[in-house]
Amino acid sequence: MGKPRPLLRAVAELANAANGARPLARDGYLTIPVFAFGWPTSEMAPLYLAASILDAVRRGIRRDFRGGRGRIALLLTVIAWILLGLIHRRNVASQPHFENPLADALGDDYQEIAEKAKATRRRIIGVPPNELVRRRYVEKAGTVQYGPHRRVNRADIWRRSDLPMDGKAPVLLQVPGGAWAIGMRRPQAYPLLSHLADHGWVCVSIDYRVSPRNTWPDHIVDVKRALAWIKENIADYGGDPDFVAITGGSAGGHLSALAALTADDPQFQPGFENADTSVAAAVPIYGRYDWVSVRGGGRREFLAFLQKFVVKKPILANRQTYVDASPSFRVRADAPPFFILHGADDSLIPVREGRHFAAALREVSTSPVVYAEIPHAQHAFDFYYGSPRAHYTAQAAEEFLYWVQANHKTADDRLAATSRDDGLGELALPPGIARWLG
Repeated sequence: MGKPRPLLRAVAELANAANGARPLARDGYLTIPVFAFGWPTSEMAPLYLAASILDAVRRGIRRDFRGGRGRIALLLTVIAWILLGLIHRRNVASQPHFENPLADALGDDYQEIAEKAKATRRRIIGVPPNELVRRRYVEKAGTVQYGPHRRVNRADIWRRSDLPMDGKAPVLLQVPGGAWAIGMRRPQAYPLLSHLADHGWVCVSIDYRVSPRNTWPDHIVDVKRALAWIKENIADYGGDPDFVAITGGSAGGHLSALAALTADDPQFQPGFENADTSVAAAVPIYGRYDWVSVRGGGRREFLAFLQKFVVKKPILANRQTYVDASPSFRVRADAPPFFILHGADDSLIPVREGRHFAAALREVSTSPVVYAEIPHAQHAFDFYYGSPRAHYTAQAAEEFLYWVQANHKTADDRLAATSRDDGLGELALPPGIARWLG
């Protein structure tokens, strides 16, 4: 087979850059290849740009751009470079879309509150306030078995090797995505896990039973088992069982949201009904929150997939099963604080899923509900090291979780002060905390 012609290669590069800048399809099964090819480009545009420029130099030396077709090929290649530069510029400029929703929901003082909690944590682990933490890959303190299914009920523990074993480190459970059919704990959410572990958290990344070998609700049962295991055992790794948050992307976003909204629900805890599976906060990212509605692009294909491979029951005869599996139908007043993130250009799970779920939760929840819609972001925008949006996701999630932790501590202090009734009057609270505690 001969070398691809310069014009064809240039057209392919331009199509790839255009797909990275804006998905070429958002409906039906075509969205899968559109995502597969556009996702790396949309997050790692500088690498594509550098590779393309070097290749163009090589081809220029080889005189591939001679003649009319060659000049057209060079022009198309330059246009692709411009699009790749635009993609990266938009990514770098997206930070306010992570931070502004936090300020709107938590108060303008949320960063100050979060920074105080973070500074306290850094002092505990011995990191000076102005020192940069550079340990990107922290110690994985072994792989543990959290449930009875030996091949799949396994988890990695992420922690600093010098973390004090005082049982006071906040804990994050990471639930991987993969359309309920993959569920591999490696290498999903590595930017977030390494960032939090570097700053003194204990992070737990799990595998779970997946379809089509397994059938719903095995997936959520395993997530619940992981939560129960964490509550009973995480102190052995320095973690605080009283502050466990949960996160996940895509199918993991669905499972983390559902777990947060069904604390201690015996329906999803067969054989361990009395175990504590509550969480302090949830950070679902680009998740599926509605397993029932047929309206909207791609919904019929999604429901057909669930009926054939995941639930393996027709929705018409088993609607309640699908309702029970839908976080949008499980919203409740006593839900924990939520930070929901979704990309506006998500071609696999349309952004309206995140919008509608956040709106439904806000209607009833007495806890903060933060919704961040990230312009131009494709599915899995938090995956790659070096991606600005992955970095912003990790930072925003950390600030949100520290804010929640500060609220938890203040709430405990307030209750203690009230029970003492020492005549000191009301506890003075920062404005953001006071709004939540009422």
